[in-house]
Amino acid sequence: MIRSMTGFGRSLLEEDRWIQTWEVRSVNGRHLDIRWRLPLEARPLETALEKLVRRQASRGRLEISLYLQMRRRTPSLALNVEQADALLEAVAAFAASRGDVFVPDYNRLPVLSFLWEESPQDPDDSLLQGLERGLSLALEDWNESRALEARSLGKDLLTRILRMEEWTRRIRERAPDVKEERTALLRERLGEILEGHGPGLEEGRFLQEIVLLTDRLDVSEELTRLAIHLDRLRELLELGADAGRKLDFTLQECFREVTTCGNKIQDVQVSRLVVDLKNELEKCREQVQNVE
Repeated sequence: MIRSMTGFGRSLLEEDRWIQTWEVRSVNGRHLDIRWRLPLEARPLETALEKLVRRQASRGRLEISLYLQMRRRTPSLALNVEQADALLEAVAAFAASRGDVFVPDYNRLPVLSFLWEESPQDPDDSLLQGLERGLSLALEDWNESRALEARSLGKDLLTRILRMEEWTRRIRERAPDVKEERTALLRERLGEILEGHGPGLEEGRFLQEIVLLTDRLDVSEELTRLAIHLDRLRELLELGADAGRKLDFTLQECFREVTTCGNKIQDVQVSRLVVDLKNELEKCREQVQNVE
């Protein structure tokens, strides 16, 4: 079955060491474009997490965000030595300017929070495994929403294909009548010309014009190819795998054949059917833009 490029997925996973909430949003796009919103702790894992996403998606623009709350965490602190030196030197200079001797009390430094910085730590394997579990759940929920929308898209496209098949059948039925009417009209007009010019216009010329007209009005090949393309659309809807680009290409080929039929058969009934077919094909192309 086809898959939509538009979807939303969410997961909440609570474990001993952390609580993680994932959200996956996607809209249609020609290529796969993944945009991450990760906390500082998870940013080094972006490459590994992206591999997991690429196994689930081939096209579309995705926004993936993570809210991570660490439950048990022992921060690693580091003294900002340059700032501490500057502070002590400034105090020593101030004491000297007043004639006092400054003896630093290093036991007071730990309470000065602005002198301490949290050292970044490399994420361990357990964090990666935990985030992969949470992201997998979010992607599963996201795929379910895409499948639900794809079912609606598929039903709509199939209804339109059935409608176009009916119109194609009506063109096929009308085409022989148009050919016969045009041939009879040409025969009548050329007969009048032959009578007016006497032997000046050979009957061979008359037959040649009939053959040329018959060839120009013959759309059997175009209708056969159109029927094949419509069958191909049905097949792609059932197969589903990477169907978006193939559906779009097949619809372009349908449009080409319909246009040729309209150009060859200058008939009011056929022209109306051709306009209806083109409008329906355009609506299908709009729908297909959202198919992965």
